[in-house]
Amino acid sequence: MNERTPAGEIVSRLAMDLFSLNNRMLAAGDRLVADLGLTSARWQILGAIVAADRPQPVAWLARDLGANRQNVQRIVNDLHKKDLVAFELNPHHRRAQLIALTSKGKRAYDAAMNRQAPWVDDLAKGLSVKDIEIAHRIIRVLRQKLETNGGLGEREVAD
Repeated sequence: MNERTPAGEIVSRLAMDLFSLNNRMLAAGDRLVADLGLTSARWQILGAIVAADRPQPVAWLARDLGANRQNVQRIVNDLHKKDLVAFELNPHHRRAQLIALTSKGKRAYDAAMNRQAPWVDDLAKGLSVKDIEIAHRIIRVLRQKLETNGGLGEREVAD
């Protein structure tokens, strides 16, 4: 049965638009911070470290980002090679080192955010705050549903 409810059809189209938007946002972010030695992925990891407010293991950063731990580890290793992050001992787990921003990493992140402010303000031109808030709320609810039971809800996926 391939029929969807009207709401399901719209969410399906929204998902396709979100995939496209994500790809374009990543490409634009890459261009915005390329000369800082960053990519969107590296910038995102730096942002997660800043948002965490204290050093955390890679697994926790991955969880907070909704990302694959191995992918986050690869990016953290790249950031470490560029002296943007440092590994610290974790008193609670010998093998899961804590990831901390270096002063060079903080400068790179701050420079990226200084560029992001006018860019995102320009991107938001012509959109009402109310419409943006509604879109944000819908995306947040969909994300929360996906985080619950792997997003399958009460239905089981047939092979």
